[in-house]
Amino acid sequence: MRLNKLLLIMIVCFGFSKKIIAQDTAKNNIVQDTTNLMNQLENEAFQNKTIYATATFKYTRVINGHSVENLRAHVLDVRISHRFGPLKSGFYNFFGLDYSPFNVLIGFDYGITNNLMIGGGHSAWQKTYDGFFKLKILRQSTGEVSMPVTLSFVPTFAINMLKPGNIGPLPKLDSGAKIKRVSYVLQLLIGRKFCERFALQIMPTFIHADNISFYHAKPDLFAIGIAGTQKLSKRMSLNEEYYYQLTGNRASGSHNVFSIGIDIGTGGHVFELHFTNSVGLTEKSFIAETTDKWENGNARFGFNISRVFQLGKKHLNK
Repeated sequence: MRLNKLLLIMIVCFGFSKKIIAQDTAKNNIVQDTTNLMNQLENEAFQNKTIYATATFKYTRVINGHSVENLRAHVLDVRISHRFGPLKSGFYNFFGLDYSPFNVLIGFDYGITNNLMIGGGHSAWQKTYDGFFKLKILRQSTGEVSMPVTLSFVPTFAINMLKPGNIGPLPKLDSGAKIKRVSYVLQLLIGRKFCERFALQIMPTFIHADNISFYHAKPDLFAIGIAGTQKLSKRMSLNEEYYYQLTGNRASGSHNVFSIGIDIGTGGHVFELHFTNSVGLTEKSFIAETTDKWENGNARFGFNISRVFQLGKKHLNK
C-alpha cells in the first residue's frame, strides 16, 4: 500500500516537472524569437539609414595644408599661424624663436553651408594675400548609402605683393621678364576614417606658380601629399603631413616638405604645436618652394591657433 502511494506521488511529480520544463522551453523559444525579430528589425532600420563618418580630422587643416573637414554653416574661424627660424640657429637665437626672418599668417574662414566653406588671409612671407573655397563632394558613410571615402575639392589662389627690388634671398627675375604675381593651386582631398582613432588622407595637387618669388623652370607643377592623424586622447591628436613633388617638375633648390605636430582642442580653440621644414604658409609656397631640409637642424618650430565663432543659427549635420 505504501509502495503504491509512493509510486503515485512520483508519477504526479514527474508529470508536473515535465509540464514546467515544457512551459520554460516555450517561454525561452518566445524570448529567442522576439530577440531575433528585434535584431532583424534593427538591421533593416540600419540598412535604410545612412550613417556618416564625423571628425575624420580634428580641424580644417592638417598642419600646413587642408584636411577633408569643413566648418559648419555660419561658423567663422579666425586663424593665426607662425613659423619661427631654423633650429640650427642655436642657443644664441633661442633655437629659432628669436630669429628673423620668420613668417606669420592671419586668416579668416567661413562656413557657408556644412559642405562649402571659403577663406582668405595674409602671409608676411613674400607679402602674400590668398583665398580659397573648399567643397565637400562625397562623404564617407555606411548603411543605405555606402561610401568608402570623403572627397573634397579645394582651389586656392595667391597674389604675391613683393616689390621687384625686394625679392630677398630667392633668385631674382631675369632682366626683361614679365612679372607674374598670381599663382593658383588645385587640390583633391581624399580621406578615410579607418577607426575612431585613426584616419588617412591623400592630396593630388596641381600648382601654377608665379615667377617673382622663386625660379620655376616650369610654371606648372604636380605633387601628391599624404597625411594622417592618430587620436591620442579625447582632446589631443598626433598629425603628420608630407608632400612629394613629382619627378621632372621640382624647381632647383626646393625640397619636399614634411611636418609633424600635435593638435590640442579646448572647446572653441584648437592649438597645434609642430615642426616643419617649410617657412611658407600658402600651398604654392610650402609645397613647391621649401628650401630647407630636415637634415642638420633646418626644421622649424611653429604653431597654429584657431578660434571659432557661431555667427548665425546652428545647423547640425544630418
